[in-house]
Amino acid sequence: MQSMKWRMLELGGGKVDTSDPDQFRLTIPGKPRGYADAQIDDTQELARKHFKWDPPVHVKVQARVTPGAPVGTFGFGFWNDPFTLSLGMKGAARRLPLPPQALWFFYASPPNDIQLTKGGLGLGWKAMSLRSPHLPSFLTLPPAILALGLVQVRLFRRTLMRTAQSMIRVSDAQLLHPVSDWHTYEIAWEDSLARFKVDDAEVMATEYPPTGPLGFVAWIDNQYAIASPEGGFRFGVVPTDQVQVLELKGLDIYPS
Repeated sequence: MQSMKWRMLELGGGKVDTSDPDQFRLTIPGKPRGYADAQIDDTQELARKHFKWDPPVHVKVQARVTPGAPVGTFGFGFWNDPFTLSLGMKGAARRLPLPPQALWFFYASPPNDIQLTKGGLGLGWKAMSLRSPHLPSFLTLPPAILALGLVQVRLFRRTLMRTAQSMIRVSDAQLLHPVSDWHTYEIAWEDSLARFKVDDAEVMATEYPPTGPLGFVAWIDNQYAIASPEGGFRFGVVPTDQVQVLELKGLDIYPS
């Protein structure tokens, strides 16, 4: 395994336990109101052009989550931190939004409904690849601000969301593996192919993976997002009544 320099993000009572050098324990508390997040990544304080990972690269990790049906989102894998949710936080990079690029295992509970393709999987536990056009942030920011306003208007919503869907190449596959059990997850990322495995069995492959460089992220939070022709675009937090934990062990990232 290459030497890693992980940054921890702990918000709203979220905690990252690194007392075991081979294991991460990401915990968020019961939260009747407000946002909670526990996250590790290697992207904070970096410009996107300095993100660490390009194909060919392989990531392998064992993971489990408690409870078995968590509320909000969690996941792990590669991304370009497109929306810069950390913008303005102490020690975080200041980046403008960009179209999303990601290769990851991703979970979203109700009321999440993230439909990036027509008929796509809006929520649940899945392997997922997102490839968007590479555009400079100064070109994407003004149209994005305008679109965010117009998408709230029912007259424009469906057209704008369908246009956005047509610009993004998305592959996803629903996973039936119980998240509360330990499983081994792998992503093998090459220039023109990415393969996802769970317990050594391939669950998805895509010939249109994103291009790098990307960063690695793992998190658990109580956020929801809606991005669909019917629901428009909005986000918020889901109240939780118990502790939620994402555990990772044996995290290994290395050139393929």
